[in-house]
Amino acid sequence: MEKVFVAMKLVSSLAIVGIFSWILYVYGNMWLKIQRVRMKLQKQGIKGPPPSFLHGNLPDMQRIQAQASNIAKASNINHSVDQFLAHDYTATLFPYFEHWRKQYGLLYTYSTGMKQHLYVNQPELVRELNQCITLDLGKPTYITNKLAPLLGNGILRANGLSWAHQRKLVSAEFFMDKVKGMVGLMIESAQPLLKKWEQISEGQGGGTAEVKVDEDLRELSADVISRVCFGHSYSMGKEVFSKLRTMQKAMSKQGGFLFAASGFGDILNFLSKKQNEISSLEREIESLIWKLVEERKRECSEEISSSSSEKDLMQLLLESTMSDQTLGKDFSKSFIVDNCKNIYFAGHETTAVAISWCLMLLALYPEWQTRIRVEVAQLCPNGVPDADTLPLFKTLTMVIQEVLRLYPPAAFVSREAYEDIQIGDLNVPKGVCLWTLIPTIHRDSEVWGPDANEFKPERFSEGVSKACKFPQAYVPFGAGNRLCLGKNFAMVQLKVVLALIISKFSFSLSPGYRHSPAYRMIVEPGHGVHILIQKI
Repeated sequence: MEKVFVAMKLVSSLAIVGIFSWILYVYGNMWLKIQRVRMKLQKQGIKGPPPSFLHGNLPDMQRIQAQASNIAKASNINHSVDQFLAHDYTATLFPYFEHWRKQYGLLYTYSTGMKQHLYVNQPELVRELNQCITLDLGKPTYITNKLAPLLGNGILRANGLSWAHQRKLVSAEFFMDKVKGMVGLMIESAQPLLKKWEQISEGQGGGTAEVKVDEDLRELSADVISRVCFGHSYSMGKEVFSKLRTMQKAMSKQGGFLFAASGFGDILNFLSKKQNEISSLEREIESLIWKLVEERKRECSEEISSSSSEKDLMQLLLESTMSDQTLGKDFSKSFIVDNCKNIYFAGHETTAVAISWCLMLLALYPEWQTRIRVEVAQLCPNGVPDADTLPLFKTLTMVIQEVLRLYPPAAFVSREAYEDIQIGDLNVPKGVCLWTLIPTIHRDSEVWGPDANEFKPERFSEGVSKACKFPQAYVPFGAGNRLCLGKNFAMVQLKVVLALIISKFSFSLSPGYRHSPAYRMIVEPGHGVHILIQKI
Protein backbone atom coordinates (compact mmCIF):
# COMPACT_ATOMS: atom_id res chain seq x y z
CA MET A 1 0.00 0.00 0.00
CA GLU A 2 2.83 2.33 0.88
CA LYS A 3 4.52 1.60 -2.48
CA VAL A 4 1.29 2.43 -4.30
CA PHE A 5 1.06 5.72 -2.38
CA VAL A 6 4.69 6.58 -3.23
CA ALA A 7 4.09 5.70 -6.88
CA MET A 8 0.99 7.91 -7.01
CA LYS A 9 2.89 10.75 -5.37
CA LEU A 10 5.71 10.35 -7.90
CA VAL A 11 3.25 10.37 -10.81
CA SER A 12 1.57 13.50 -9.41
CA SER A 13 4.92 15.24 -9.02
CA LEU A 14 5.92 14.33 -12.57
CA ALA A 15 2.58 15.57 -13.85
CA ILE A 16 3.02 18.89 -12.06
CA VAL A 17 6.57 19.23 -13.37
CA GLY A 18 5.32 18.36 -16.86
CA ILE A 19 2.56 20.95 -16.72
CA PHE A 20 4.88 23.70 -15.52
CA SER A 21 7.48 22.71 -18.12
CA TRP A 22 4.81 23.00 -20.81
CA ILE A 23 3.72 26.39 -19.45
CA LEU A 24 7.30 27.66 -19.48
CA TYR A 25 7.82 26.31 -22.99
CA VAL A 26 4.65 27.94 -24.34
CA TYR A 27 5.23 31.21 -22.54
CA GLY A 28 8.88 31.17 -23.56
CA ASN A 29 7.95 30.82 -27.22
CA MET A 30 5.32 33.54 -26.88
CA TRP A 31 7.80 35.77 -25.10
CA LEU A 32 10.32 35.37 -27.90
CA LYS A 33 7.59 36.18 -30.42
CA ILE A 34 6.68 39.35 -28.53
CA GLN A 35 10.34 40.31 -28.35
CA ARG A 36 10.65 39.97 -32.14
CA VAL A 37 7.62 42.22 -32.60
CA ARG A 38 9.09 44.72 -30.17
CA MET A 39 12.38 44.72 -32.09
CA LYS A 40 10.53 45.51 -35.35
CA LEU A 41 8.99 48.55 -33.68
CA GLN A 42 12.25 49.66 -32.09
CA LYS A 43 14.01 49.54 -35.47
CA GLN A 44 11.53 52.22 -36.59
CA GLY A 45 12.67 54.47 -33.76
CA ILE A 46 9.76 53.69 -31.47
CA LYS A 47 10.78 53.57 -27.82
CA GLY A 48 9.01 52.49 -24.67
CA PRO A 49 9.45 51.16 -21.14
CA PRO A 50 11.52 47.94 -20.89
CA PRO A 51 9.27 44.93 -20.21
CA SER A 52 9.78 42.22 -17.61
CA PHE A 53 9.72 38.52 -18.51
CA LEU A 54 6.18 37.14 -18.98
CA HIS A 55 4.42 40.13 -17.37
CA GLY A 56 5.67 42.84 -19.69
CA ASN A 57 4.92 46.30 -18.25
CA LEU A 58 1.95 45.21 -16.15
CA PRO A 59 3.90 45.54 -12.85
CA ASP A 60 4.86 49.10 -13.85
CA MET A 61 1.26 49.93 -14.72
CA GLN A 62 0.02 48.61 -11.38
CA ARG A 63 2.69 50.51 -9.47
CA ILE A 64 2.01 53.80 -11.30
CA GLN A 65 -1.74 53.36 -10.84
CA ALA A 66 -1.31 52.75 -7.10
CA GLN A 67 0.87 55.85 -6.74
CA ALA A 68 -1.68 57.98 -8.61
CA SER A 69 -4.50 56.65 -6.41
CA ASN A 70 -2.57 57.50 -3.24
CA ILE A 71 -1.85 61.00 -4.50
CA ALA A 72 -5.52 61.49 -5.39
CA LYS A 73 -6.60 60.37 -1.91
CA ALA A 74 -4.02 62.58 -0.22
CA SER A 75 -5.21 65.64 -2.16
CA ASN A 76 -8.92 64.96 -1.66
CA ILE A 77 -9.93 68.60 -1.28
CA ASN A 78 -12.66 70.72 -2.77
CA HIS A 79 -11.25 72.14 -5.98
CA SER A 80 -12.50 75.32 -7.55
CA VAL A 81 -14.22 75.19 -10.92
CA ASP A 82 -11.07 76.25 -12.77
CA GLN A 83 -8.95 73.73 -10.90
CA PHE A 84 -10.96 70.64 -11.70
CA LEU A 85 -11.63 71.66 -15.29
CA ALA A 86 -7.93 72.27 -15.84
CA HIS A 87 -7.13 68.85 -14.40
CA ASP A 88 -6.54 66.17 -17.05
CA TYR A 89 -8.50 63.33 -15.49
CA THR A 90 -6.73 60.76 -17.66
CA ALA A 91 -3.68 61.30 -15.44
CA THR A 92 -5.78 59.80 -12.64
CA LEU A 93 -7.71 57.16 -14.61
CA PHE A 94 -4.79 56.01 -16.78
CA PRO A 95 -1.68 57.50 -15.13
CA TYR A 96 0.77 55.11 -16.82
CA PHE A 97 -0.12 56.61 -20.22
CA GLU A 98 0.67 60.09 -18.97
CA HIS A 99 3.82 58.89 -17.22
CA TRP A 100 5.17 57.26 -20.40
CA ARG A 101 3.99 60.10 -22.65
CA LYS A 102 6.25 62.48 -20.73
CA GLN A 103 9.15 60.07 -21.21
CA TYR A 104 8.63 58.83 -24.76
CA GLY A 105 6.32 61.31 -26.49
CA LEU A 106 3.10 60.76 -28.44
CA LEU A 107 4.19 57.45 -29.99
CA TYR A 108 5.60 54.63 -27.87
CA THR A 109 5.31 50.90 -27.32
CA TYR A 110 4.66 48.83 -24.21
CA SER A 111 3.53 45.29 -23.46
CA THR A 112 1.02 43.57 -21.18
CA GLY A 113 1.99 39.97 -20.69
CA MET A 114 1.91 38.45 -24.14
CA LYS A 115 0.43 41.46 -25.96
CA GLN A 116 2.42 44.30 -27.57
CA HIS A 117 0.80 47.72 -27.77
CA LEU A 118 1.35 51.03 -29.52
CA TYR A 119 0.24 54.30 -27.96
CA VAL A 120 -0.64 56.54 -30.92
CA ASN A 121 -1.58 60.16 -30.13
CA GLN A 122 0.21 61.97 -32.95
CA PRO A 123 -2.55 63.78 -34.91
CA GLU A 124 -1.14 62.80 -38.31
CA LEU A 125 -0.90 59.13 -37.35
CA VAL A 126 -4.37 59.25 -35.79
CA ARG A 127 -5.66 60.48 -39.15
CA GLU A 128 -3.87 57.69 -41.01
CA LEU A 129 -5.17 55.13 -38.52
CA ASN A 130 -8.76 56.30 -38.89
CA GLN A 131 -8.56 56.43 -42.69
CA CYS A 132 -7.35 52.84 -42.86
CA ILE A 133 -10.22 50.80 -44.35
CA THR A 134 -8.70 47.32 -44.41
CA LEU A 135 -10.55 44.58 -42.56
CA ASP A 136 -7.14 43.43 -41.29
CA LEU A 137 -7.49 46.17 -38.67
CA GLY A 138 -10.23 45.70 -36.08
CA LYS A 139 -11.13 45.69 -32.41
CA PRO A 140 -8.53 44.05 -30.10
CA THR A 141 -9.58 40.43 -29.75
CA TYR A 142 -8.54 40.05 -26.10
CA ILE A 143 -10.82 42.98 -25.22
CA THR A 144 -13.75 41.81 -27.35
CA ASN A 145 -13.46 38.33 -25.78
CA LYS A 146 -13.98 39.89 -22.37
CA LEU A 147 -16.95 41.87 -23.68
CA ALA A 148 -18.69 38.78 -25.04
CA PRO A 149 -21.23 38.49 -22.17
CA LEU A 150 -22.28 42.12 -22.64
CA LEU A 151 -22.21 42.40 -26.44
CA GLY A 152 -22.33 38.83 -27.77
CA ASN A 153 -21.24 38.75 -31.42
CA GLY A 154 -23.01 42.00 -32.24
CA ILE A 155 -21.67 44.90 -34.26
CA LEU A 156 -19.65 46.53 -31.44
CA ARG A 157 -17.65 43.36 -30.91
CA ALA A 158 -17.56 41.93 -34.44
CA ASN A 159 -14.60 42.16 -36.82
CA GLY A 160 -13.88 41.44 -40.47
CA LEU A 161 -16.67 40.42 -42.83
CA SER A 162 -19.10 39.80 -39.95
CA TRP A 163 -18.68 43.41 -38.84
CA ALA A 164 -19.06 44.73 -42.41
CA HIS A 165 -22.31 42.78 -42.87
CA GLN A 166 -23.79 43.93 -39.58
CA ARG A 167 -22.78 47.56 -40.12
CA LYS A 168 -24.47 47.61 -43.52
CA LEU A 169 -27.68 46.35 -41.94
CA VAL A 170 -27.73 48.46 -38.76
CA SER A 171 -26.41 51.73 -40.23
CA ALA A 172 -29.59 52.21 -42.28
CA GLU A 173 -31.49 52.83 -39.05
CA PHE A 174 -29.29 55.82 -38.20
CA PHE A 175 -29.08 57.76 -41.48
CA MET A 176 -29.94 61.41 -40.86
CA ASP A 177 -33.20 61.32 -42.83
CA LYS A 178 -34.35 58.43 -40.62
CA VAL A 179 -33.16 60.14 -37.42
CA LYS A 180 -35.11 63.31 -38.27
CA GLY A 181 -38.25 61.22 -38.17
CA MET A 182 -37.43 60.22 -34.59
CA VAL A 183 -37.56 63.77 -33.17
CA GLY A 184 -41.24 63.54 -32.22
CA LEU A 185 -40.64 60.33 -30.24
CA MET A 186 -37.63 61.92 -28.52
CA ILE A 187 -39.83 64.84 -27.41
CA GLU A 188 -42.52 62.45 -26.15
CA SER A 189 -39.92 60.46 -24.21
CA ALA A 190 -38.64 63.64 -22.53
CA GLN A 191 -42.04 64.67 -21.15
CA PRO A 192 -42.01 62.43 -18.02
CA LEU A 193 -38.60 63.82 -17.02
CA LEU A 194 -39.72 67.43 -17.53
CA LYS A 195 -42.91 66.85 -15.51
CA LYS A 196 -40.98 65.12 -12.74
CA TRP A 197 -38.53 68.02 -12.41
CA GLU A 198 -41.38 70.56 -12.55
CA GLN A 199 -43.11 68.77 -9.66
CA ILE A 200 -39.86 68.71 -7.69
CA SER A 201 -39.40 72.45 -8.24
CA GLU A 202 -43.03 73.23 -7.42
CA GLY A 203 -42.69 71.14 -4.28
CA GLN A 204 -40.16 73.72 -3.13
CA GLY A 205 -42.62 76.54 -3.74
CA GLY A 206 -41.12 77.32 -7.13
CA GLY A 207 -37.67 77.73 -5.61
CA THR A 208 -34.53 75.74 -6.25
CA ALA A 209 -34.57 71.98 -5.77
CA GLU A 210 -31.74 69.49 -5.99
CA VAL A 211 -31.89 66.62 -8.49
CA LYS A 212 -29.43 63.88 -9.33
CA VAL A 213 -29.81 63.75 -13.07
CA ASP A 214 -28.07 60.47 -13.98
CA GLU A 215 -30.81 57.88 -13.56
CA ASP A 216 -33.49 60.20 -14.95
CA LEU A 217 -31.38 60.72 -18.08
CA ARG A 218 -30.71 56.99 -18.40
CA GLU A 219 -34.43 56.29 -18.27
CA LEU A 220 -35.11 59.00 -20.84
CA SER A 221 -32.38 57.75 -23.19
CA ALA A 222 -33.49 54.15 -22.71
CA ASP A 223 -37.07 55.07 -23.57
CA VAL A 224 -35.91 56.79 -26.76
CA ILE A 225 -33.85 53.84 -27.94
CA SER A 226 -36.68 51.43 -27.03
CA ARG A 227 -39.25 53.38 -29.02
CA VAL A 228 -37.29 54.22 -32.14
CA CYS A 229 -35.34 50.98 -32.55
CA PHE A 230 -37.47 48.28 -31.01
CA GLY A 231 -41.05 49.49 -31.19
CA HIS A 232 -41.81 49.44 -27.46
CA SER A 233 -41.51 51.78 -24.49
CA TYR A 234 -38.83 51.77 -21.81
CA SER A 235 -41.19 50.13 -19.32
CA MET A 236 -41.21 46.93 -21.40
CA GLY A 237 -37.42 46.79 -21.59
CA LYS A 238 -36.70 48.29 -18.17
CA GLU A 239 -35.37 45.05 -16.73
CA VAL A 240 -33.02 44.61 -19.71
CA PHE A 241 -31.47 48.05 -19.18
CA SER A 242 -31.18 47.49 -15.44
CA LYS A 243 -29.38 44.18 -15.87
CA LEU A 244 -27.10 45.57 -18.59
CA ARG A 245 -26.10 48.35 -16.21
CA THR A 246 -25.44 45.81 -13.45
CA MET A 247 -23.31 43.74 -15.82
CA GLN A 248 -21.42 46.83 -16.97
CA LYS A 249 -20.50 47.68 -13.35
CA ALA A 250 -19.54 44.09 -12.56
CA MET A 251 -17.28 43.81 -15.60
CA SER A 252 -15.69 47.20 -14.90
CA LYS A 253 -14.73 46.04 -11.40
CA GLN A 254 -12.85 43.03 -12.70
CA GLY A 255 -9.16 43.60 -12.18
CA GLY A 256 -7.23 44.77 -15.21
CA PHE A 257 -10.21 44.78 -17.57
CA LEU A 258 -8.31 46.66 -20.28
CA PHE A 259 -4.79 45.33 -19.91
CA ALA A 260 -4.74 42.11 -17.87
CA ALA A 261 -2.39 39.39 -19.10
CA SER A 262 -3.99 36.29 -20.56
CA GLY A 263 -3.36 32.80 -19.27
CA PHE A 264 -4.13 31.09 -15.98
CA GLY A 265 -5.35 34.39 -14.55
CA ASP A 266 -8.22 34.32 -17.02
CA ILE A 267 -9.06 30.74 -16.06
CA LEU A 268 -9.13 31.62 -12.36
CA ASN A 269 -11.18 34.70 -13.16
CA PHE A 270 -13.64 32.58 -15.12
CA LEU A 271 -14.15 30.41 -12.06
CA SER A 272 -14.61 33.39 -9.75
CA LYS A 273 -17.85 34.45 -8.14
CA LYS A 274 -17.87 37.66 -10.20
CA GLN A 275 -17.72 35.71 -13.45
CA ASN A 276 -20.57 33.48 -12.28
CA GLU A 277 -22.62 36.61 -11.62
CA ILE A 278 -21.86 37.92 -15.11
CA SER A 279 -22.76 34.59 -16.75
CA SER A 280 -26.07 34.53 -14.89
CA LEU A 281 -26.85 38.09 -15.97
CA GLU A 282 -25.98 37.20 -19.56
CA ARG A 283 -28.53 34.38 -19.61
CA GLU A 284 -31.21 36.55 -18.00
CA ILE A 285 -30.67 39.44 -20.44
CA GLU A 286 -30.81 37.16 -23.49
CA SER A 287 -34.01 35.57 -22.23
CA LEU A 288 -35.65 38.95 -21.62
CA ILE A 289 -34.63 40.29 -25.03
CA TRP A 290 -35.92 37.19 -26.81
CA LYS A 291 -39.30 37.64 -25.13
CA LEU A 292 -39.42 41.17 -26.54
CA VAL A 293 -38.38 39.86 -29.95
CA GLU A 294 -41.16 37.24 -29.91
CA GLU A 295 -43.67 39.93 -28.97
CA ARG A 296 -42.40 42.15 -31.80
CA LYS A 297 -42.69 39.26 -34.27
CA ARG A 298 -46.34 38.81 -33.31
CA GLU A 299 -46.97 42.54 -33.70
CA CYS A 300 -45.27 42.63 -37.10
CA SER A 301 -47.34 39.73 -38.38
CA GLU A 302 -50.53 41.53 -37.34
CA GLU A 303 -49.60 44.96 -38.74
CA ILE A 304 -50.60 45.62 -42.32
CA SER A 305 -48.10 48.51 -42.39
CA SER A 306 -45.14 46.30 -41.51
CA SER A 307 -44.04 46.36 -45.14
CA SER A 308 -43.88 50.17 -45.18
CA SER A 309 -40.70 52.19 -45.13
CA GLU A 310 -41.18 53.04 -41.44
CA LYS A 311 -39.53 49.94 -40.06
CA ASP A 312 -37.64 49.92 -36.79
CA LEU A 313 -34.34 48.19 -36.19
CA MET A 314 -35.85 45.07 -34.72
CA GLN A 315 -38.00 44.60 -37.83
CA LEU A 316 -34.92 44.98 -40.03
CA LEU A 317 -33.04 42.38 -37.98
CA LEU A 318 -35.96 39.98 -38.13
CA GLU A 319 -36.38 40.38 -41.88
CA SER A 320 -32.64 39.98 -42.46
CA THR A 321 -32.45 36.63 -40.69
CA MET A 322 -35.73 35.38 -42.18
CA SER A 323 -34.65 36.20 -45.75
CA ASP A 324 -31.32 34.34 -45.47
CA GLN A 325 -32.16 30.65 -45.61
CA THR A 326 -28.52 29.66 -45.08
CA LEU A 327 -28.61 30.83 -41.48
CA GLY A 328 -29.50 28.28 -38.87
CA LYS A 329 -32.20 28.92 -36.28
CA ASP A 330 -29.68 29.24 -33.43
CA PHE A 331 -27.51 31.67 -35.38
CA SER A 332 -30.52 33.80 -36.36
CA LYS A 333 -31.62 34.03 -32.74
CA SER A 334 -28.16 34.98 -31.46
CA PHE A 335 -27.69 37.48 -34.31
CA ILE A 336 -30.89 39.31 -33.34
CA VAL A 337 -30.35 39.13 -29.58
CA ASP A 338 -26.69 40.18 -29.76
CA ASN A 339 -27.40 43.24 -31.89
CA CYS A 340 -30.28 44.20 -29.63
CA LYS A 341 -27.86 44.04 -26.68
CA ASN A 342 -25.39 46.23 -28.55
CA ILE A 343 -27.95 48.92 -29.39
CA TYR A 344 -29.61 48.75 -25.97
CA PHE A 345 -26.24 49.32 -24.29
CA ALA A 346 -24.44 51.72 -26.63
CA GLY A 347 -27.56 53.53 -27.78
CA HIS A 348 -28.63 54.77 -24.39
CA GLU A 349 -25.66 54.63 -22.01
CA THR A 350 -23.24 56.91 -23.88
CA THR A 351 -25.94 59.45 -24.78
CA ALA A 352 -27.22 59.67 -21.20
CA VAL A 353 -23.67 60.18 -19.92
CA ALA A 354 -23.00 62.87 -22.55
CA ILE A 355 -26.14 64.77 -21.47
CA SER A 356 -25.00 64.50 -17.82
CA TRP A 357 -21.64 66.07 -18.68
CA CYS A 358 -23.45 68.81 -20.65
CA LEU A 359 -25.66 69.68 -17.70
CA MET A 360 -22.66 69.70 -15.36
CA LEU A 361 -20.73 72.21 -17.47
CA LEU A 362 -23.79 74.33 -18.26
CA ALA A 363 -24.52 74.47 -14.52
CA LEU A 364 -21.03 75.91 -14.04
CA TYR A 365 -21.43 78.41 -16.87
CA PRO A 366 -24.99 79.83 -16.66
CA GLU A 367 -24.19 82.47 -19.29
CA TRP A 368 -24.23 79.66 -21.86
CA GLN A 369 -27.61 78.53 -20.55
CA THR A 370 -28.90 82.02 -21.23
CA ARG A 371 -27.47 82.09 -24.74
CA ILE A 372 -29.01 78.71 -25.58
CA ARG A 373 -32.34 79.74 -24.03
CA VAL A 374 -32.45 82.86 -26.24
CA GLU A 375 -31.59 80.80 -29.30
CA VAL A 376 -34.32 78.24 -28.57
CA ALA A 377 -36.88 81.02 -27.99
CA GLN A 378 -35.99 82.64 -31.31
CA LEU A 379 -36.15 79.44 -33.33
CA CYS A 380 -38.94 77.69 -31.39
CA PRO A 381 -41.42 80.18 -29.87
CA ASN A 382 -43.22 77.32 -28.10
CA GLY A 383 -39.94 75.97 -26.69
CA VAL A 384 -40.31 72.69 -28.56
CA PRO A 385 -37.77 71.98 -31.34
CA ASP A 386 -38.51 70.07 -34.51
CA ALA A 387 -36.42 68.35 -37.18
CA ASP A 388 -36.18 71.53 -39.28
CA THR A 389 -34.99 73.84 -36.50
CA LEU A 390 -32.38 71.51 -34.96
CA PRO A 391 -29.72 72.21 -37.64
CA LEU A 392 -30.11 75.94 -36.91
CA PHE A 393 -29.06 75.61 -33.25
CA LYS A 394 -25.56 77.04 -33.63
CA THR A 395 -24.92 77.96 -29.97
CA LEU A 396 -26.28 74.67 -28.67
CA THR A 397 -24.16 72.74 -31.18
CA MET A 398 -21.02 74.62 -30.10
CA VAL A 399 -21.68 73.76 -26.44
CA ILE A 400 -22.26 70.07 -27.20
CA GLN A 401 -19.08 69.89 -29.28
CA GLU A 402 -17.04 71.50 -26.52
CA VAL A 403 -18.47 69.17 -23.86
CA LEU A 404 -17.66 66.14 -26.03
CA ARG A 405 -14.14 67.52 -26.42
CA LEU A 406 -13.53 67.86 -22.68
CA TYR A 407 -15.54 64.82 -21.53
CA PRO A 408 -15.95 62.31 -24.37
CA PRO A 409 -17.76 59.21 -23.04
CA ALA A 410 -15.52 56.97 -25.17
CA ALA A 411 -11.98 56.96 -23.75
CA PHE A 412 -10.16 55.15 -26.55
CA VAL A 413 -9.92 54.42 -30.21
CA SER A 414 -8.48 50.89 -30.11
CA ARG A 415 -7.45 48.60 -32.95
CA GLU A 416 -5.53 45.35 -33.48
CA ALA A 417 -3.51 44.44 -36.57
CA TYR A 418 -4.61 40.98 -37.71
CA GLU A 419 -1.87 41.04 -40.37
CA ASP A 420 1.23 43.15 -40.95
CA ILE A 421 -0.11 46.53 -42.13
CA GLN A 422 1.17 49.95 -43.13
CA ILE A 423 -0.22 53.06 -41.40
CA GLY A 424 1.36 56.16 -42.87
CA ASP A 425 5.11 55.60 -42.59
CA LEU A 426 4.59 53.13 -39.76
CA ASN A 427 4.92 49.36 -40.26
CA VAL A 428 2.68 47.66 -37.71
CA PRO A 429 3.43 43.95 -37.13
CA LYS A 430 0.63 41.41 -36.85
CA GLY A 431 -0.83 41.14 -33.34
CA VAL A 432 0.03 44.67 -32.19
CA CYS A 433 -2.78 46.65 -30.51
CA LEU A 434 -2.99 50.39 -31.17
CA TRP A 435 -4.47 52.85 -28.68
CA THR A 436 -5.43 56.49 -29.07
CA LEU A 437 -6.42 58.11 -25.79
CA ILE A 438 -9.24 60.46 -26.83
CA PRO A 439 -9.36 62.81 -23.78
CA THR A 440 -5.60 63.40 -24.04
CA ILE A 441 -5.61 64.32 -27.72
CA HIS A 442 -8.71 66.48 -27.06
CA ARG A 443 -6.75 68.49 -24.47
CA ASP A 444 -3.41 68.72 -26.26
CA SER A 445 -2.30 72.37 -26.17
CA GLU A 446 -0.29 71.82 -29.36
CA VAL A 447 -3.56 71.01 -31.13
CA TRP A 448 -6.08 73.23 -29.32
CA GLY A 449 -3.95 76.09 -28.03
CA PRO A 450 -2.98 77.20 -24.50
CA ASP A 451 -6.66 77.25 -23.41
CA ALA A 452 -7.12 73.55 -24.23
CA ASN A 453 -8.34 72.71 -20.70
CA GLU A 454 -10.84 75.58 -20.59
CA PHE A 455 -14.54 75.42 -21.43
CA LYS A 456 -14.80 77.67 -24.48
CA PRO A 457 -17.60 76.62 -26.86
CA GLU A 458 -16.84 79.61 -29.07
CA ARG A 459 -13.82 77.74 -30.42
CA PHE A 460 -16.35 75.77 -32.53
CA SER A 461 -18.07 78.88 -33.91
CA GLU A 462 -16.77 78.09 -37.40
CA GLY A 463 -17.01 74.32 -37.08
CA VAL A 464 -14.50 71.63 -36.17
CA SER A 465 -12.21 72.44 -39.10
CA LYS A 466 -11.41 75.88 -37.63
CA ALA A 467 -11.55 74.88 -33.95
CA CYS A 468 -8.06 73.39 -33.79
CA LYS A 469 -4.80 72.95 -35.65
CA PHE A 470 -5.54 69.36 -36.66
CA PRO A 471 -9.29 68.62 -37.14
CA GLN A 472 -8.54 64.89 -37.21
CA ALA A 473 -7.65 65.22 -33.52
CA TYR A 474 -11.35 65.66 -32.67
CA VAL A 475 -12.73 62.13 -32.38
CA PRO A 476 -15.54 61.91 -29.78
CA PHE A 477 -17.34 59.42 -32.05
CA GLY A 478 -14.21 57.78 -33.41
CA ALA A 479 -13.44 58.21 -37.11
CA GLY A 480 -13.00 56.39 -40.38
CA ASN A 481 -14.94 53.26 -41.29
CA ARG A 482 -15.50 52.52 -37.59
CA LEU A 483 -17.14 55.91 -36.97
CA CYS A 484 -19.89 55.50 -34.39
CA LEU A 485 -23.09 54.41 -36.13
CA GLY A 486 -25.19 56.42 -33.71
CA LYS A 487 -23.44 59.77 -34.20
CA ASN A 488 -26.43 61.41 -35.92
CA PHE A 489 -28.83 59.82 -33.46
CA ALA A 490 -26.81 60.97 -30.44
CA MET A 491 -26.34 64.55 -31.68
CA VAL A 492 -30.04 64.97 -32.45
CA GLN A 493 -31.06 63.53 -29.08
CA LEU A 494 -28.58 65.76 -27.26
CA LYS A 495 -30.00 68.85 -28.99
CA VAL A 496 -33.63 67.88 -28.36
CA VAL A 497 -33.21 67.04 -24.68
CA LEU A 498 -30.98 70.00 -23.83
CA ALA A 499 -33.22 72.45 -25.69
CA LEU A 500 -36.27 71.19 -23.76
CA ILE A 501 -34.55 71.28 -20.36
CA ILE A 502 -32.93 74.70 -20.81
CA SER A 503 -36.16 76.28 -22.08
CA LYS A 504 -37.97 75.17 -18.91
CA PHE A 505 -35.33 75.33 -16.17
CA SER A 506 -32.36 77.32 -15.00
CA PHE A 507 -29.85 75.36 -12.96
CA SER A 508 -26.58 75.55 -11.07
CA LEU A 509 -24.20 72.98 -9.67
CA SER A 510 -25.12 71.61 -6.26
CA PRO A 511 -22.60 72.07 -3.43
CA GLY A 512 -22.87 68.30 -3.03
CA TYR A 513 -21.45 67.61 -6.47
CA ARG A 514 -18.15 65.69 -6.37
CA HIS A 515 -16.12 65.89 -9.55
CA SER A 516 -14.68 62.43 -10.06
CA PRO A 517 -14.70 61.06 -13.63
CA ALA A 518 -14.69 57.26 -13.55
CA TYR A 519 -13.96 54.70 -16.26
CA ARG A 520 -16.68 52.02 -16.41
CA MET A 521 -16.20 51.07 -20.05
CA ILE A 522 -17.11 54.68 -20.73
CA VAL A 523 -16.03 57.82 -18.85
CA GLU A 524 -18.90 58.89 -16.62
CA PRO A 525 -19.39 61.08 -13.52
CA GLY A 526 -18.16 58.84 -10.72
CA HIS A 527 -20.64 60.12 -8.14
CA GLY A 528 -23.34 61.35 -10.45
CA VAL A 529 -24.29 64.92 -11.35
CA HIS A 530 -26.22 66.87 -8.72
CA ILE A 531 -27.73 70.17 -9.84
CA LEU A 532 -30.05 72.77 -8.33
CA ILE A 533 -32.96 73.44 -10.68
CA GLN A 534 -35.55 76.20 -10.79
CA LYS A 535 -38.53 76.27 -13.09
CA ILE A 536 -38.61 79.28 -15.39
